[in-house]
Amino acid sequence: MLQEFELSSYLREQQGLIDRELERALDGDIPEPLRASIRYSLMSGGKRLRPILCLAACTAHGGRPEIAFPTAVALEMLHTATLIHDDLPAMDNDDFRRGRPTNHKVFGEGVAVLTGDALLAYSLEYMLTRTDAPPERLLRVVGTLLHAIGVHGAIGGQVIDIQNTNRADVDLPTLESMDSRKTGALLVAALASGAVLADASEEIIARLCLYGEKIGLAFQIVDDILDVTSTLDELGKTPHKDDRANKATFPRLLGLEESRRRATTLVESAKQEVEILGKGAAPLFAIADYVCSRSN
Repeated sequence: MLQEFELSSYLREQQGLIDRELERALDGDIPEPLRASIRYSLMSGGKRLRPILCLAACTAHGGRPEIAFPTAVALEMLHTATLIHDDLPAMDNDDFRRGRPTNHKVFGEGVAVLTGDALLAYSLEYMLTRTDAPPERLLRVVGTLLHAIGVHGAIGGQVIDIQNTNRADVDLPTLESMDSRKTGALLVAALASGAVLADASEEIIARLCLYGEKIGLAFQIVDDILDVTSTLDELGKTPHKDDRANKATFPRLLGLEESRRRATTLVESAKQEVEILGKGAAPLFAIADYVCSRSN
């Protein structure tokens, strides 16, 4: 039954629902050019993987998707904020994101910094004011999201990245620690939040977190591979950027073939973590396979 799941139609449907919620989130009194800058990056056609995982984790345990939608929207805002900041000249200094000029190239560095900051704040405001989740679950979700973007998550990972650029002695544990924070933390938070909102057991939440850790690392390994093997048109962002910046990557440390093998092993292990959910794991199985097969 799990093998018969149609991922492409599932993703299209979920992306459509999430995009509509994101549009509603931009209806408020937001001054220009901040609104235009937020819309430019937030509505640029991303995969919506983090909100989709949040909704999948919620419904896998019988939860109502409506209870998770505000958190799903918050997750996409948080993810977009990290991308805007990651692309800045002081960080990864990237000119393209999702096939378009990066935010700071269009709106300037000052507005780009403030757009990322605004999304960090607005994401939590939106979630807190729109959800009907019980307060104790909502408080736990807030803590989960703050952990994922803070010193233990995306921001901490970005600092590790900056500190280890142009260094020849970066080892595999350091690379994995950086990527588990920069990429994996929000994926784990998405899954944990969805499960918490569905009032899942601690065992289910723990298994979903392990699933998220593994697909998060696999996702970044594939990102590193695509940076080496893809073109700008295929990737939607500047290829070979990591090599030019002399950054540690999985292909640089392990080689392409071993990196591919490692990503596949992680995905298969991730799927084992959620087998306990039975038919409810079908979207999670399919998304895990997609992580290894994607082309951008």
